Amino acid sequence: MHFDFADLRLFARIAEEENLSRGAKKAFLSPAAASARLKALEEQLGTRLFYRESKGLALTPAGGRLLRHARVIERQFEHVRSEFEEFSKESVGHIRIFANTTAVTEFMPEVLSRFLAERHAVTVDLQERLTRDIIRGVLDGSADLGIISGPTNSEGLEVIHFSTDKLVLVTPVGHPLTLKKGVCFDDTLDYEHVSLHEGSTLHAFLTDLVRDQRRKLQIRIQIRSFEAACRMIEAGVGVGILPLSAALRHRRTMKLAIMELPEPWAIRERTVIVRELEGLPSCAKALIDALIEAAETAGGSPDDAAERGLL
Repeated sequence: MHFDFADLRLFARIAEEENLSRGAKKAFLSPAAASARLKALEEQLGTRLFYRESKGLALTPAGGRLLRHARVIERQFEHVRSEFEEFSKESVGHIRIFANTTAVTEFMPEVLSRFLAERHAVTVDLQERLTRDIIRGVLDGSADLGIISGPTNSEGLEVIHFSTDKLVLVTPVGHPLTLKKGVCFDDTLDYEHVSLHEGSTLHAFLTDLVRDQRRKLQIRIQIRSFEAACRMIEAGVGVGILPLSAALRHRRTMKLAIMELPEPWAIRERTVIVRELEGLPSCAKALIDALIEAAETAGGSPDDAAERGLL
């Protein structure tokens, strides 16, 4: 069996576009040449890669499997090329990161600003994704590394712990729940909630949690940032479940009450996930080191981290 990198790249572009002509254009080939290459690739593999449908092309199970391999190979090719563009271990390259809401909005901007200021030839693509999509993206090679909170199935992944945070209840000052001793998550379900948007990791986690408990989360409003959530909570719109680091940060400028939750799931271990640490480009490994260093500087505690503006 023999096929070259150009065949895999063409196949990936066609799969992404779900259209042979558009995929061929992205691979800088004519539709006729692309069709011939695709046919040859299918013959080499001894299996069909696409179903031909009226609306375009759809991957067969074999095609889906090949696409996962093609993405990994493409990413590795990019890493090799970037590593040898200059004789530098950390100053050149591109890093694609899938991360949860807390990472994207709370601490990665601070970490990345310092990291990129020292490495002018490094570029970063930081995307907010749900936990399941972060894990899938790292596994199939769509992302170099992922940043998640909470437990995960680590099969096929290397998991690097870097800090710990908590989920807490945030209310307006003087809210009835602040008078209660030992507030549990169930107690909050009698009140309307301020929630993050549906594409956020925290919203998905809480939605799954109440579904498992056969309860309902009364959502009054959904917004896109922790700062906006805290402003709504301060104004009395509702209560919210937020990371302690975010709550402490915004309590400096807002009148908020913060209460710990006794549930085990409230403790959130933050981790970086990768397919293979040694297979990453040097700039990506340097970023992981920078993230760990930032957490260690903050003592690994959300209380200290929030005060220092780090994690």
